[in-house]
Amino acid sequence: MVRLTLDLIAKSNNLKPRKEETIAQCLKKITHVNFSDRNIDAIDDLSLCKSLSVLYLYDNRISHVTNLNFSTNLTHLYLQNNCISCIENLRSLKKLEKLYLGGNYIAVIEGLEGLEELRELHVESQRLPLGEKLLFDPRTLRSLAKSLSVLNVSNNNIDDIKDLEALENLNHLIAVDNQLVHVKDLELLLKKLLKLWKLDLNGNPVCLKPKYRDKVILMSKSLEFLDGKEIKDMERQFLMNWKASKDAKKTSKKKSSNSEDPSSSYLSNFETIHHIVPVYYPQVGNPKVVFFSDVQRYFVNGNPSSECPQEDKTKITEDMGNLSLKEPESLLTKNDIHEPHLL
Repeated sequence: MVRLTLDLIAKSNNLKPRKEETIAQCLKKITHVNFSDRNIDAIDDLSLCKSLSVLYLYDNRISHVTNLNFSTNLTHLYLQNNCISCIENLRSLKKLEKLYLGGNYIAVIEGLEGLEELRELHVESQRLPLGEKLLFDPRTLRSLAKSLSVLNVSNNNIDDIKDLEALENLNHLIAVDNQLVHVKDLELLLKKLLKLWKLDLNGNPVCLKPKYRDKVILMSKSLEFLDGKEIKDMERQFLMNWKASKDAKKTSKKKSSNSEDPSSSYLSNFETIHHIVPVYYPQVGNPKVVFFSDVQRYFVNGNPSSECPQEDKTKITEDMGNLSLKEPESLLTKNDIHEPHLL
């Protein structure tokens, strides 16, 4: 076991106090401490290091974050690739701006309430049990809503990022190699994140959807980079014009459909089906052949048309009652057949 102690810091930094200056006084002035990849598994009391602002402890064996309450001036904390399973004892770090926790065993992003200066949070590639995904405590997200601008949640088996809409000032989201599938979910998020200008989603199933890039660009006016590729003004304008044209066609088609006369549509459909079927009926004198649609023009839904004179209505009604298909075809002559007239 290797503990990070004041003596270890003093030896590592080769502190050489000036005349009439003690080691303790030198430790108070230290701003940067780098103990990465040194098999550190615990942090001792470092409260003497009042000026410490940057602490490098990545690639160690730390399982619990302790004894950092003193670090009120700490701005950068590097704890990636350790054995941390719970984010704890960091709420007193009021000046912390960047926190690196990637490559640990963290299942829930929590315990960061009160860190009002935190601008970057990196929690990528957590070593979670098979099938589990990284979760977010809503209280922590709300507390970071005003400050957080960069969030890295890559490679955490995440299939839903709607909770991130609370981060209203986020401008760079890195969520590569997750399980995001639906473009619609991205739309809901992008409508909330109005300051997001850089989005990285490579390695998610959603990237394989048809026209994925085009759709995402249209969802957000603030995006300038998508999956590492710049979104140029010409590309966005072209897509906006294309969408506007497509929407206009849909609107026009809908209006045209709604303005159709139902009765006209009925007659049109009826005649389309029946105008090729001739029938004839006996009259005084030579029989005449008419088309059934010729008679149908006077009857809509079984009622005589109001445009037809009364005497014609009576005649047509009588003729319809005498319809017969039994007259021999040989009795018909060319003059017996007339085309239907238009009303």
